[in-house]
Amino acid sequence: QVQLVESGGGLVQPGGSLRLSCAASGSICSFYTIGWARQAPGKQREPVATITSGGRIDYADSVKGRFTIARDKATNTVLLQMHSLKPEDPAVYYCHGVSLESTSWGQGTPVTVSS
Repeated sequence: QVQLVESGGGLVQPGGSLRLSCAASGSICSFYTIGWARQAPGKQREPVATITSGGRIDYADSVKGRFTIARDKATNTVLLQMHSLKPEDPAVYYCHGVSLESTSWGQGTPVTVSS
C-alpha cells in the first residue's frame, strides 16, 4: 500500500498563505483519486480538494478561488496551495488517495489561523 506523508502545516495570520505537501511512497498514478480533506475539532472530516487520474479537479465551495491543488507525477507529490486563509480554515489537513484496492490516508498536518 502506498504511504502518504503530509508536511507544511503551521501557524499563519488571517489572510495569509500556506502550502501543504503530500509525498507518496509510491506512484500517485496508482490512485484514481487523490486529494485533501480536513477535520476541525468537534467536526466531521470534510473534503477540500481532489484530483482524478484524468485530471479533473473538484473543490469544496468554501475554498474555491482560494485553494489550488496540483500534482507532480515525477516526484509523486500532491500540493495544496492555500491563500487568503480564514478563521474557519484551521483544521488538521489530511492527504488521501483512493485506489481500486484501498483508501490511503496520511497522518495529517495541522493548520492554525490566528493573529
